[in-house]
Amino acid sequence: MALVIFLIYRLLGSKHSTRKTGKLSAKLETEKLKSDIVLNSIEDGVVVVDANQLIQVFNPAATLLTGWPANEAIGLDYHSVIKLVDPGGKAYTEADHPFEQAIRTNKNVRDNTAELVSKDKNNLAVNISASPLLNENKQPSGVVCIFQDVSKQRREEQRRAEFISTASHEMRTPVAAIEGYLALAMNSKVSQIDDKAKSFLIKAHASTQHLGELFQDLLTSAKAEDGRLINHPAVIEMGKYVEQLTEDLRFAAQKKGLSVEFIMGTPSEAARRPDYTKAIQPLYYAKVDPNRIREVITNLFDNAVKYTQTGKITLGVTGDEEVVQLSVRDTGNGIPAEDIPHLFQKFYRVDNSATRTIGGTGLGLYICRKIVELYKGRIWVESQPGQGSSFYINLPRLSSDEAQRVQNEVVPTVQQPSNDPSAISSNH
Repeated sequence: MALVIFLIYRLLGSKHSTRKTGKLSAKLETEKLKSDIVLNSIEDGVVVVDANQLIQVFNPAATLLTGWPANEAIGLDYHSVIKLVDPGGKAYTEADHPFEQAIRTNKNVRDNTAELVSKDKNNLAVNISASPLLNENKQPSGVVCIFQDVSKQRREEQRRAEFISTASHEMRTPVAAIEGYLALAMNSKVSQIDDKAKSFLIKAHASTQHLGELFQDLLTSAKAEDGRLINHPAVIEMGKYVEQLTEDLRFAAQKKGLSVEFIMGTPSEAARRPDYTKAIQPLYYAKVDPNRIREVITNLFDNAVKYTQTGKITLGVTGDEEVVQLSVRDTGNGIPAEDIPHLFQKFYRVDNSATRTIGGTGLGLYICRKIVELYKGRIWVESQPGQGSSFYINLPRLSSDEAQRVQNEVVPTVQQPSNDPSAISSNH
C-alpha cells in the first residue's frame, strides 16, 4: 500500500513538472514510466480521486474489476464508477463510502465487507483500503484506493459458514435432549441415585452445557460471517445506555467480591475531578443495534469477572467529534504481549492455567469483533501481565443534528435494557 501511494505521488507530481527541461524533465518522465509500469502490472485495482471527486488514475486491474475502460472512467465523478453495496445488497450512503470517510477523517479507511457493483451490474466481493492524499499544508487533496478481489475467499468462507451453521443447528437438538434427561436424573424427586453416581452426572451435565454453548457460539459466528445476524440499528445515546447496562451487570461482579463503576470521560479526567461524571456531559450518539452492543459489552464484562480475582471492573464512555469510545477495564492478571495480536481470532484462547481452569469456546471475542465491524467500528485491547486489561470499542459518532435526522427517517422497534431512556428524544 505504501509503495502504491508513493508511486501515485510520483505519477501525479510529474504531471505538474513536465514544463521543466533538460535532465530534470527526462528524470521525471523516467519516474512516470516506472510508476505506469508498476500500476499497470499489479493485480489490485488502483483508483485515485482528486479533491473534486473526479477520477484521475484508473489502472488496468481497476478496469477488470469494474468493467469500466480507463479512458471512460478518468474524469468522471467517482460515484458513477465506484458503486458499493453491503453483503445484503444495500447501497452505501455517501457517509459510508470509504472515499468520503478517508477525506472526512484524514485517516486510512479499510472495508472488508463491501461488494463492488460493476458496469454490467454484477457484484464482486472486494477488500478496500482508502488513504487520503495530502497537499503541502497537510490537508486532504484527494484519495487513493486499492481494491482487492476476494470473491473466491468469500465463497469459500460462506460454504464453511453454511456447513458449521447446519451442523450446529442439527446437533443442538440432541444435546438439549441429553441435558434435559441428565437434569431429570439428578432430580431427587424423579430418581434416586447414590452420591458417586450423582457426581458423575453433574460432570456430564456441565460438559453438555458447555457443548450447547459451543454450538450456539458456532451458529452466531457463522451468521456473523455471512451477514445473517439479526440487526436492527437505532440511534442510541451511548452514555446513558452503558450507565444503565452497568447497573444491570453489577450483581454478577459483586457476587465475586468485585466492585463495579461507570465513568464518563477518561480515567484521568475522572481522577482529577471526583465530580466529573456528575457534570453535564456531551451526548454520544451512535447508530447501532442496542441488543447487539449489549452482547459485546456483556461478553467483555463477563470475561473481566472471570479473570479478575480482586479489585474492580470499570465501564466507561468517552469520545471526540468522530468516534464514541466504550471501554471495559479490569484489575485482573493481564494478557501476555504475544497473545494480544491473535485475541480476536476465531477459536484463539490464551494458554495458561487460568484459561484452562475456566474454560470457554474461544469464539466470544471473535463474535464481539464481527458485531463491532457491523457498525464500521473497531475493537482492541491494551494489557500487560499483572496490570489488568482494557478493552476499547470505537464507534462512528453522530452529531445531535445527524442523530435527530436519522431518528426521524425510521422509528425502530428494538428492546432497550430495562428502564433504559437512552434512545434519542425530541428534546435533544
